[in-house]
Amino acid sequence: MVDRWFPSSKTCSSCGIKKEILILAERVFECDHCGFTLDGDLNAAINLSKAVS
Repeated sequence: MVDRWFPSSKTCSSCGIKKEILILAERVFECDHCGFTLDGDLNAAINLSKAVS
């Protein structure tokens, strides 16, 4: 089980760095640290999958 406040949308599923600011209108996740780009919902789903496995 994952804590309800787990920052799955703000965390890069590639490098693990957490964005401090992410507005709801941003539908594509772009990591400022490693340059990884992915659909925001898919990025969050990958992070949740990693957290429970």
